Amino acid sequence: MAALDAPPPLLDPPPQVLPLAPKVKGPRPKSNPDVLAPAATKVLPGLERLVAPNSLALPTKPEQVVIRALRPLGLVDVENLVEVNNSDLKAVASQVDQAKSNLRAQISSWYPNIQLTAQSFPQLFNQESYTSRPNGGSFFADGLTQTKLIGGAGTVGITWGLINPQRVPQVAAARDRYEKAKNQYLIALREKRLEAAQRYFDLQLSDDQVRIGQQSVRASLVSLRDARARYQAGVATKLEVLEAETQLARDQQLLNGGLAQQAIARRALAALLNLPQNVTPTAKEPLRALGVWTPSLQESIVAAYAFREELDNALLDISVSNSDANAEKGRVQPFLNIFNNFGLSRNRGVVDPNGLNTINTTNMNGYQYQVNNAVGLNLSWNLFDGGRANAEARRFKQQAEQNTYLFASQRDAIRLQVEDSFYRLLQNNRNIQTTSRQVISARESLRLARLRFQAGVTTQREVVDNQRDLTQAEVAYSSALADYNRQLAEIRRRTGLDQIVTCQPRSLPSTMPDNGVNVPVPPEPLLPACLASFKSAAGGPLGP
Repeated sequence: MAALDAPPPLLDPPPQVLPLAPKVKGPRPKSNPDVLAPAATKVLPGLERLVAPNSLALPTKPEQVVIRALRPLGLVDVENLVEVNNSDLKAVASQVDQAKSNLRAQISSWYPNIQLTAQSFPQLFNQESYTSRPNGGSFFADGLTQTKLIGGAGTVGITWGLINPQRVPQVAAARDRYEKAKNQYLIALREKRLEAAQRYFDLQLSDDQVRIGQQSVRASLVSLRDARARYQAGVATKLEVLEAETQLARDQQLLNGGLAQQAIARRALAALLNLPQNVTPTAKEPLRALGVWTPSLQESIVAAYAFREELDNALLDISVSNSDANAEKGRVQPFLNIFNNFGLSRNRGVVDPNGLNTINTTNMNGYQYQVNNAVGLNLSWNLFDGGRANAEARRFKQQAEQNTYLFASQRDAIRLQVEDSFYRLLQNNRNIQTTSRQVISARESLRLARLRFQAGVTTQREVVDNQRDLTQAEVAYSSALADYNRQLAEIRRRTGLDQIVTCQPRSLPSTMPDNGVNVPVPPEPLLPACLASFKSAAGGPLGP
């Protein structure tokens, strides 16, 4: 009665006063690697031969890409290999190192710049000059001067920026880009773990479809055997035999599709794990539900807001835009540098003012030294640039405002992702329950239909229909299991939580029960597509 007396929910609730993200996370949030388990740096024991080949390796011969090993892997093995081997993840890690190097390059503006310059090191100077004299004289006697010098000169300059209005915002922007790069690595790590789990689930699903296809083919062979026996005994018609043959062909088509999907899923997983060219992975674990998601929807949403690095990157984008705006304003502010230039030159040689050509390179004992030192301040101030600096600063401020809207869009997208995964997880949970009942009912219906057919109270059509229903029910059940595991992996990635109650594995016998039916599948030759289509159009048999 208390629930009936409670007031109905408001159709238009008053707006809530929510805390702002810069106050919750900070205006320049730092990357927190503790929210995610660090990536593995080496493979697990037993997987040493599955280390990725050289990044520039390229096979040139067919025998180099021949599959020589089918390696069973579990989900833990797959996650370990993708963290160690995946090339995309290594490329993102390299971007983190690049951002760190860029930050170090910007920090260098706080230190003095020391430069060594050697203008002439060494230098050979040879000069002849003639000056005419008003009182006359001979050319060689008093008009020719010869100079030959050997030496060098160098300068050491020290410059230190005392006032640089662009230095602080540029370092701040580089630091924010470095934190953003680290967040991008965490995002890529989450995505690769999710992708590895999903491809492993795809492989498990393809293995289960192959199993279903094989069971369906065996069941169709039993039905065809019974139909032919009854037809030979004269208690069945040719139509029942044809119906059984049609169902067998349909099940063989299902098996062919499962085998193709299995091969594709294996190679897709091998490409993601960057395995050696001659190794193909297989699923070591059967398809089953991994666990139960325990947090509520509201707890999942709040956890996603706290753990998702995409929101931190949106705040860092706002900070980078503001820093770039301040750096542009610094263009029209005064720059002040202190400098100290020290120069040294030394020459050896002689000067012959008489022009008698008596210079001998082996007798050049005259020396000349020159030392200079200059200390001072340099002031640079762009007084007018046509308004460009202010316009660029205004543009970056507008970009920061745009990033605030993108933060809101990212926040709403994260909530939608969590809600989508949560509701789909509930849907797949219900699908597992309904499809499992469907499999049990279809299996019992097929058993009863076969008994009725053997007793002669029904036709082959009822057996074929029930067998097709069982195949479809088993396919739907396997798809529901795979979809459930995919959504479970997605909600773990979307929220950053790992609160899953693991399902206990079932105790299965070492051999698969045959339920009293053990019919081998005879091998059939693979006909060319043109020949098969020709025989089908001509109405002839497809067998040899």
